[in-house]
Amino acid sequence: MFAVENGLQGDPRLQAISDAIRVIPHFPKTGIMFQDITTLLLDPVAFKHVVDIFVDRYKHMDISLVAGVEARGFIFGPPIALAIGAKFIPLRKPGKLPGKVISEEYELEYGNDRLEMSMEAVKSRERALVIGDLVATGGTLSASIKLLERAGAEVVECACVVGLPKFKGHCKLKGKPLYVLVEPSQLDEIAF
Repeated sequence: MFAVENGLQGDPRLQAISDAIRVIPHFPKTGIMFQDITTLLLDPVAFKHVVDIFVDRYKHMDISLVAGVEARGFIFGPPIALAIGAKFIPLRKPGKLPGKVISEEYELEYGNDRLEMSMEAVKSRERALVIGDLVATGGTLSASIKLLERAGAEVVECACVVGLPKFKGHCKLKGKPLYVLVEPSQLDEIAF
C-alpha cells in the first residue's frame, strides 16, 4: 500500500521526500534507473519526514523489533526502532556477522544475493517490521521475511521509502503487507 492510499494523499511531506531523491541513470548497470537516497539524507527536513511518517504508522502496532535490510535499511531502521521502543536487527550480506547465523538466498533485479541474520537476534513470537529503502522485485524483502519467520518472529509489515508502481494494490511478499511512501522519480522529471 502506498502512503497516498492510506490517508496521506496531498501530504506535502511525501512530495518533499520524492523531490529529495535523485535518479542516476544506468546504475549499477544499463537500464537501471537508480533511486539515490543520498540526496534525501542530505536534506534533514525530508529525512525527518520519512522517519516521522513511519513512526506515526508503527508506534501503536506493538512491534518489538525493526529489521533493517543492508545497507540502506540501516539508515532508516534505527531511528524508527528507537522512536517506537523496539530493538534494531541488521540483516547483513554474507560474512559480515559474527557467531551463528542463518541465511536466505534471493534474486535481485540484476543478479542474486544472500542475507544473513544472527541466530540470537530474534525471540519467538516477536512482532517484526522489515525496513528498506526501495522495493523493486520483492526478492530482498521476501528473503527478510523468511529469515525472521524461521527464527520465530511474526512479521507484521514491510516498509520502504520508494516502491515501484507494480506493487500498488498487491505484492508477492509471502502475504505480508507492504507500506511504501513514494513512487520512483523518473529521469525526465529531473532538471539538469
